[in-house]
Amino acid sequence: MELLDLLQSLPFYQMAGEENPVISAIENDHRLVDEGALFICIKGYTFDGHTAAQEAVNRGAKAILAEREVEVTGAPVIYVPDTKRAMAPLADSFYGSPTHAMNLIGITGTNGKTTTSHLISEIFTAAGEKTGLIGTMYMKIGEEKIDTKNTTPESLTLQKTFKQMKDKNVTTAVMEVSSHALTEGRVLGCDYNVAVFTNLTQDHLDYHKTMDEYRQAKGLLFAQLGNTYQPSEPKFAVFNADDEATAVYKKQTAAHIVTYGIDQEAMFHANQIELTAKGTVFNLRYPDGQVKVTTQLAGKFNVYNTLAAIAAAYASGIEMSIILSAIKEIKGVDGRFELVSNDQGFAVVVDYAHTPDSLINVLKTVQPLTKGNVFAVVGCGGDRDRTKRPLMAQAACEHASHPIFTSDNPRSEDPAVILQDMEAGVEGKEYEVIIDRKEAIHRAVSQAKSGDVVVIAGKGHETYQIIGDEVLEFDDRAVAKEALDSRKKEEK
Repeated sequence: MELLDLLQSLPFYQMAGEENPVISAIENDHRLVDEGALFICIKGYTFDGHTAAQEAVNRGAKAILAEREVEVTGAPVIYVPDTKRAMAPLADSFYGSPTHAMNLIGITGTNGKTTTSHLISEIFTAAGEKTGLIGTMYMKIGEEKIDTKNTTPESLTLQKTFKQMKDKNVTTAVMEVSSHALTEGRVLGCDYNVAVFTNLTQDHLDYHKTMDEYRQAKGLLFAQLGNTYQPSEPKFAVFNADDEATAVYKKQTAAHIVTYGIDQEAMFHANQIELTAKGTVFNLRYPDGQVKVTTQLAGKFNVYNTLAAIAAAYASGIEMSIILSAIKEIKGVDGRFELVSNDQGFAVVVDYAHTPDSLINVLKTVQPLTKGNVFAVVGCGGDRDRTKRPLMAQAACEHASHPIFTSDNPRSEDPAVILQDMEAGVEGKEYEVIIDRKEAIHRAVSQAKSGDVVVIAGKGHETYQIIGDEVLEFDDRAVAKEALDSRKKEEK
């Protein structure tokens, strides 16, 4: 694509140079630049791409996009007010607007995004469609999995991935949409057909500063659904009727509104809920009748995730019989209320719960399933929202009989200081503090007796521990299994 053709996606810009080279790639990392690329200078948290503009040209870049003056010879420079924002329409145009050729479903909210996105993906697969998935755990094109760094990638990576999906005949793509991505404009240019809201509880206040800002960030997904009604391609906003933020989001969208819930009246309403250790059964009242839903997922929070997935799929035209059949077969998602198998008379649950609300949900779910004690191994990440730490400790102390506070990706912070922040919220309560996460997990498993439950919260599917600048191999499930094996040997 010639440069000037590509720049038609930007209504206003200034250009230094008259060349019109053919652009064969777009990059925002100068180390990845090859012959024929347009290099976009992004000012990041630790590195400013403007300082690498000439190096990009030396590597073969045929044009530079910048938001401040750069000294470059050998390539034209295009100036825009915000290169990160401009990157989205450029990427969309360069890759041929791939989301316009598929059914795109986005899920936002504090908790439940990963489980809900997997449920939706499995439903569409059961309906005979080839699906794509983008989220916290990985990107998936059909059966091919690709590692990711962020819940929602940068717009450049995102559009490139959608193009790959389109080329591999994906008809429905499902993605988690983070508040960071919405605020930073990563999903601009994405043509969503359905947007789903799970819930809103405290998280990411290190980034958004206030809950109002956090709520507004999530609302951008629904505000960006479009402002026209096209019968051939309707847009749907799927809301949790039991969450207060829904009242705000309803006012922000022009899309057709679909609601789901348990406590409040909703278009997709669950009642007669039966929660067991093996799964959940509930009655679903929906616009065309009533049906019984059976799922292998446990807990009231998973009823919400299931309702969200059903509502999104049904609004997209999937038959209820197909939805129910798919939901019944889904065993769960890695690191989300995942049981570590053992024959020692007590349960070990690994869950990604890293917010006060999600931790409470998990601990409330296990309480009816045990006649004994509930051990909770929990920590808080470093370089993240400090105000959440005492709340996490409070949740553990109020809903577990044996809380153990430990490390959870301390990053650049001193783990001991993080734990002090947690302890500040539970003065006078009973708990243990074990900085080393492996030791904490072994401690909980070694103390558990028949009928107890051990909940290991915070990291879920993650297979690493970030300590300082090091990313160390660490998997809660593997460590729990090791602790179980060690206990078994000691008992012989």
